[in-house]
Amino acid sequence: MKKTVFWGALTAAGLVAGLASAATVDSVKANGQLKCGVNTGLVGFAAPDANGVWGGFDVSLCRAVAAAVLGDPNAVEFVPLTTKTRFSALRAGEVDILSRNTTWTFSRDVDLDLDFAGVSYYDGQGFMVRKNLGVTSAKELDGATICIQSGTTTELNLTDFFRLNNIHYDPVPIETNAEAQQQYLAGACDVFTTDASQLAATRATFEAPGEHTLLPEIISKEPLGPLVRHGDNNWADIVRWTLNALITAEELGVTSANVTEKAANSENPEVRRLLGTDGNLGEMLGLSPDWAKQAIMASGNYGEIFEKNIGENTPIGLSRGLNALWTNGGLLYSPPFR
Repeated sequence: MKKTVFWGALTAAGLVAGLASAATVDSVKANGQLKCGVNTGLVGFAAPDANGVWGGFDVSLCRAVAAAVLGDPNAVEFVPLTTKTRFSALRAGEVDILSRNTTWTFSRDVDLDLDFAGVSYYDGQGFMVRKNLGVTSAKELDGATICIQSGTTTELNLTDFFRLNNIHYDPVPIETNAEAQQQYLAGACDVFTTDASQLAATRATFEAPGEHTLLPEIISKEPLGPLVRHGDNNWADIVRWTLNALITAEELGVTSANVTEKAANSENPEVRRLLGTDGNLGEMLGLSPDWAKQAIMASGNYGEIFEKNIGENTPIGLSRGLNALWTNGGLLYSPPFR
């Protein structure tokens, strides 16, 4: 009797898991649209232009996923989410994917019923101050007022850093990047701390960015990446391997400009598998053979997306650094397409 109950429970659990794993991709296909949770406004990463069209590094990943699943990079509804609402919105099914400068941590991965589908940007927490403050190190910030977003890893890292260095600070809690920028420029806080990429993006919007400096200390590891709901295994695979496809495309020299030619004429076996010319990788995901080709055509490979939105030739001016390919001294590395 016990054995029958045990196996019955396993069968029921497997059935529920199987239904959950298919839920999101089926919903996206049925709706003909991907719902993507993004930042409320962070130039270079996720922000609408004057016409209300969303663009940016994080936005491009959602467009790539939409292209892979639906064949249309514009079939996306962008849902702005704050640090406080982002996880509950994803768990509640208000969005299909969260692509919003969110750090992969143990507790978020294990305790929130959410899964990270990879690292799209390797970051770390930094500090921005006015140059006329005369500060050259974060260790000189004893007694400073600091603007910080509530409910973030940034808040916890800051507490650890100041405690370890036996200095204190006065927090100025803020909800959004826009509020942080407003408070910082108004002088309500001496310092703004968050991910270094976000600081660079924020400074780029200032009327006089040269009057502000990023201090040299990076006090944490902040691997940022897309999230999906826990147990939605097929959907997690689609998001994970779309990101991997963009990384692998850069490594293999496949770009938005040459992807069609490569799909037709390349003799490189991995290029042919990636682009659906050979093999059945698309079928394994429940997608068309050219799913990765569609994803790359949407906004380009990882390097193209980086340079267009946040690279050294943009106002944000970020170097690749840790986000260079592993072959160029960075951390970007995709499992093989085989």
